[in-house]
Amino acid sequence: CGVFGGCAGDCEGPAAIGSPPASPRQHLLVMLVGDSGVGKTCLLVRFKDGAFLAGSFISTVGIDFRNKVLTVDGVKVKLQIWDTAGQERFRSVTHAYYRDAHALLLLYDVTNKASFDNIQAWLTEIHEYAQQDVVLMLLGNKVDSAQDRVVKREDGEKLAKEYGVPFMETSAKSGLNVELAFTAIAK
Repeated sequence: CGVFGGCAGDCEGPAAIGSPPASPRQHLLVMLVGDSGVGKTCLLVRFKDGAFLAGSFISTVGIDFRNKVLTVDGVKVKLQIWDTAGQERFRSVTHAYYRDAHALLLLYDVTNKASFDNIQAWLTEIHEYAQQDVVLMLLGNKVDSAQDRVVKREDGEKLAKEYGVPFMETSAKSGLNVELAFTAIAK
């Protein structure tokens, strides 16, 4: 259930997706990470409020968070979702938060090849700073912009398979797979 491989079955963190949970947590700390502009804040607002932040807005500075309660397999689970700044200048701030996270949603923008190319650097950073048993999911966001797409779904699937992490494509604008992604990592 770790980022770069399995565990011996006695992990203290949440179980890997598809595995039966050892004991359900009632509170999960989830971080959204990825380059600036990939849609982390929009994904969070879509999940929390069911709305889309249209137009341009100010980039996240440092870290922001919101809470939402989900019912997962009959258990109420409070998600505290941390929205991190993607800019390089805030990395030292966000590094300090990795170790407390139970789950990470790592985003790239399917219309921005550089954000996809940077995923390996993000994975290296996660491996260095996050707990070994952190649950990780790779998300290709902005699939509603099909005409501007430059990263194929197959490329995202291949990278996720290479690192042994679940993968999903999402759209904060349309809401596609947003609830599903959060529910999956909560499980």
